[in-house]
Amino acid sequence: MSDLSFQPDDGEIERRVEALLFAAAGPLSAAEIAARLPEGADVARALSGLRARYEGRGVELDCVADRWRFRTAADLAFMMTEEREEPRRLSRAALETLAIIAYHQPVTRAEIESVRGVTLSKGTLDLLLEMGFVRLRGRRRTPGRPVTYATADRFLEHFGLASLYDLPGVQEMKAAGLLDLSLPVGFELPDPGRTDAAEDEGPVMDDDAPEFAQDFVGD
Repeated sequence: MSDLSFQPDDGEIERRVEALLFAAAGPLSAAEIAARLPEGADVARALSGLRARYEGRGVELDCVADRWRFRTAADLAFMMTEEREEPRRLSRAALETLAIIAYHQPVTRAEIESVRGVTLSKGTLDLLLEMGFVRLRGRRRTPGRPVTYATADRFLEHFGLASLYDLPGVQEMKAAGLLDLSLPVGFELPDPGRTDAAEDEGPVMDDDAPEFAQDFVGD
């Protein structure tokens, strides 16, 4: 008869976390990992231990968008010679639009056009939505209820960012030549992690909108 009071030690918890991450079909959050472990298990300690143990090896533990996964070490990517689907390349307009959304989110189409100074092609946003880099955030509580856009987890995964707070700052953008050096005095890049804008937004679909169109023919 097994001892129900048995609690696995830190080494056993780390071993179980390792097994979960290897078997998972995709990245797992700390909460998802904890749900599969005994109550009170120190998931953060186990992840930290695994990350240190795999550092510098052929497979490393990586955290993207607050989700954990094992992946091939970046310097060994050249060895992966199997056939892979060629990733779609983003146009300059799409990259500029994605950058504006990342730094100004949540942002409307009109605001994107205002920052870029040119009209935005509808296909540009459609492409970013299709590729999973951008998502519909909500609707502004302003006349016309314009839709707002924000980045999705796929954006963080593609660019290897743990969170939006890892986006380059003003000085880094200037050094990379991605920001005009003659910016207006007092200009600041918006905080991509801000949440105050959520108070000025509603759901993408109005709650009082009918779920289906009325069937007048049936009447």
